[in-house]
Amino acid sequence: MVIEIWSDIMCPFCYIGKRHYENALNQFTGKNNIELKWKSYLLDPETPLDFEKPLNVYEYLAERKGISLAQSIKMHEHVVAMANQAGLDYQLDKLVVANMIKAHRVIQFSKKKGLSDRVEENMFNAYFTEGKNLADDAELIAIGIASGLTKEEVTTALTDDLYAYEVDQDIQEARAIGVTGVPFFVFNRKYAISGAQPTEVFLDTLNKSYNEWLETKPQSGLQITSGESCSTDGCDY
Repeated sequence: MVIEIWSDIMCPFCYIGKRHYENALNQFTGKNNIELKWKSYLLDPETPLDFEKPLNVYEYLAERKGISLAQSIKMHEHVVAMANQAGLDYQLDKLVVANMIKAHRVIQFSKKKGLSDRVEENMFNAYFTEGKNLADDAELIAIGIASGLTKEEVTTALTDDLYAYEVDQDIQEARAIGVTGVPFFVFNRKYAISGAQPTEVFLDTLNKSYNEWLETKPQSGLQITSGESCSTDGCDY
């Protein structure tokens, strides 16, 4: 059964939602039959690739939403508390606001290598905990190598326009199915969860969608009528 996740690295609830989903998956009996597909989403594509003056996350949110710095700090305190409950260590004082298009290009490439989940995890950790600048090529190369990619592969992701195109395709697909915010989880193209819902919500949706999928999927394996035959262990007489 396919589960798709539209996500942006700069979204604090996407990392929390990822962890809640994983906690549910660990309790789910059918987890070996799940195919996970990460999808790109850009919350703020107008963010500069290079800032003349670095902007901290509190200033960034205050400026973007037209609220006071004090309000922004209060909102982020709530996010940090949620992250802590999910077992995540958000270090927002170190966070470097960045345009995520380059990070998403690397994620798109990583899909071809079966490494997208590992890359997503390492991107989130680099951004929210380690304070890495994910608009910096050197940082992305380091994350890619730590995730199992080569320097050459990350460089290809950053320079080949195919991967920018694939980011855009994911965003267009999100619009087509009505995604207006992330994280957005789609189960078997029938059920969806928007936001960092509790683990119990993910587990309920996993069970419901999976049971329906089992009812409709073709039977695997062959119905065999057996008779005398030979195998590597010898022949039946």
